[in-house]
Amino acid sequence: MLRYILLRLLQAVPVFFGTTFLIYFMVFAMPGDPLLALFGEKTPNPAVLEALRAQYNLDKPFIVQYLLYIGDIFQGNLGISYSGREVSAILVKTFPVTLKLAVMAVALELILSITIGLFSGIRKGKFFDNAMLVVSLVLMSLPIFVIAFLAQFFVAIQWGLASPTVGGNTAWWNMLLPAIVLALSLYATSMRLMRGSTVETLGNDFVRTAYSKGLSRRRVIPVHVLRNSLIPVVTNSATNFGILIVGATVTEGIFNVPGVGNTLFQAIVRGERPTVVSFVTVLVIFYVFLNILVDLLYAVLDPRIRYV
Repeated sequence: MLRYILLRLLQAVPVFFGTTFLIYFMVFAMPGDPLLALFGEKTPNPAVLEALRAQYNLDKPFIVQYLLYIGDIFQGNLGISYSGREVSAILVKTFPVTLKLAVMAVALELILSITIGLFSGIRKGKFFDNAMLVVSLVLMSLPIFVIAFLAQFFVAIQWGLASPTVGGNTAWWNMLLPAIVLALSLYATSMRLMRGSTVETLGNDFVRTAYSKGLSRRRVIPVHVLRNSLIPVVTNSATNFGILIVGATVTEGIFNVPGVGNTLFQAIVRGERPTVVSFVTVLVIFYVFLNILVDLLYAVLDPRIRYV
């Protein structure tokens, strides 16, 4: 297992450098001069403009800029935004909000997918199973922004059951609607995995043996079927957790959640290169290590798995 962990960490090194280089190049190639945008319609003093270019290393060749940036990253310095704020301070303020939203979404997704997937698998081919399969297909075919706008319009505006935007109030209840939207966007895949795993488990010999011993359904389903059907759902949800952290931009934008995704989108619009590159770098590191943890979790859940 130790060898496997070291191998996975070594594999993360080229992923880190390749991703940061690609992101830095894409941001470097963005059209326009972001420093000129700081002055609005005013004409900047040339000396001030040159001083700002030197401060942010924009007067140096691309490869020098990238190497200086990587050097700062290894020293724990994420840089300064064009508005004069430390990027690390912006990240510290926004990351907990996105993390909270992702935890709520994954928890709701697990509750819905495990419960409905288990009952669909038990009642395979019956009305409940067919109805849930249709619902999952509908959810899979809808883009997340459509689900978000529908929830915002009906649940928040028409029925008044929730606030249409989160804003500065990031209490648990106020973030429930965007969390439900994110959970529904991930629910269908997990539910179908749970249903398929349940159907497969029900056909195993140890389940038939349990019934032949006279064990009741209330004993067999939670102890033998549910536990052995959870592996694909848990590992899929753990991967989804990383996707939520990285890709909550659309939902955070629609519900005005002051998280990483919303801040990153605004930084892209304003051409805030230090913020964009540093945010993406931190998210890449987070996602890579989360995937390593998912692989280790898979081995813990199923001891038959051996890594060589």
